[in-house]
Amino acid sequence: MEKDPIICTCNEIKQSEIELGIKAKNLKTIEEVQDETSAGTVCGACVDDIFLILEKINGNVEL
Repeated sequence: MEKDPIICTCNEIKQSEIELGIKAKNLKTIEEVQDETSAGTVCGACVDDIFLILEKINGNVEL
């Protein structure tokens, strides 16, 4: 399995880019991640993955 998978295939955003954005900007919501990284802004198929990454880093996700 790839160590840094592409989470958002539409915009080619890797997991590390999403994690870095969340940690650097203290992002709490899916919408904040979308604004910061553009992940999940085209087809939305990766929104569940973004949710899981937010949950992993922050312990919860603000809706």
